Amino acid sequence: MSKTTPQREFFLDSIRAWLMLLGIPFHISLIYSSHRWHVNSTDASWYLTLFNDFIHAFRMQVFFAISGYFSYMLFLRYPRQKWWKVRVERVGIPMLTAIPLLTLPQFIMLQHVKGQWNNWHNLSGYQQYNTLVWDLISHLWLLLVLVILTTLGMAIFQGLKKNNRLAQLSAYSQPLTMGKLSVLFLVFGLCYAALRHALFVFTPSILSDGLFNFAVMQTLFYLPFFLLGALMFKYDKLKALFTTPSRGCLIGSTLLLVVYIVNQRYGSGDKWLYEAESVITMVMGLWMVNVVFAFGHRFLNSHSRRVTYLVNASLFIYLVHHPLTLVYGAWITPYIHSNLLGFAAGLVFVVGIALILYEIHLRIPLLRFLFSGKPQNKAVSV
Repeated sequence: MSKTTPQREFFLDSIRAWLMLLGIPFHISLIYSSHRWHVNSTDASWYLTLFNDFIHAFRMQVFFAISGYFSYMLFLRYPRQKWWKVRVERVGIPMLTAIPLLTLPQFIMLQHVKGQWNNWHNLSGYQQYNTLVWDLISHLWLLLVLVILTTLGMAIFQGLKKNNRLAQLSAYSQPLTMGKLSVLFLVFGLCYAALRHALFVFTPSILSDGLFNFAVMQTLFYLPFFLLGALMFKYDKLKALFTTPSRGCLIGSTLLLVVYIVNQRYGSGDKWLYEAESVITMVMGLWMVNVVFAFGHRFLNSHSRRVTYLVNASLFIYLVHHPLTLVYGAWITPYIHSNLLGFAAGLVFVVGIALILYEIHLRIPLLRFLFSGKPQNKAVSV
């Protein structure tokens, strides 16, 4: 049975905000990790690499589950065309705004930092286009995928709204369990891995295409989590399954995190590193939805003015933190020789400036609209 007047889910708002804000320590720790990035410190830190792997292994899977939950909630509230317009405006306008105002200057800065301007004219037309796609979309891939999932959701959610087959089946058979869902997500992961490996064998160049990577591969990977979130809103029993703590999910996700880290260290991109990673993170993401939802439901399910502020600020901070992190990594990191001190200083630098910019943009109506997609005369919620 669908719900049309739900009570405010404070814990999901809180989790969504914190997951967005985790992008700051994730990218700053990436500077000091052993992973190659746009900018890196002289010496890699094993504990910041471990911290970076931990965040990367589950953050976006949980985020897309929450996004699916709220997207379907709003789908039931608005007419279908208006729902699509509202959802696309709220993520599409900030994405389009950020390209000329944030990621284009970021691209120019990186070309200067890396000294690659002199080689630009030697690139083919496609190489120049593909480089621009990778660098101009950059961390905005999240918003692009949300636009695509919203568009797909027009048909998928309409079918979900009319179809109560899952409820009918559960009435006459064994209830849906985490074990059954784990098998299902394992199959999803294996299918995704098989597709990626087939592309790698037969058309390897397409995996280096930025637009294909963002629009197709990322969308396909996160689609199951988006649908899972929608189903959780539709079916109370499924939602209860994920808000009830599971020792098995906690232990299982911990073990898979270890496997994920081992794969990162010893896997090879020319063999099965990415395919194994997709299977691991697909199943671990499912289990971490339970871990994070259960924790949030227990400890974060109450109204807080501070959390409301973070919820409102999270999208803006997500948009600006990436170029700020690169500025910090390119021009400040070389002067701080302690990785831990550099990481802490980076958090202060990025968070401090991001909050100042957020407060400034709240006072300029045009910027409020461009960075939120919601024209109004007061601070906005995202």
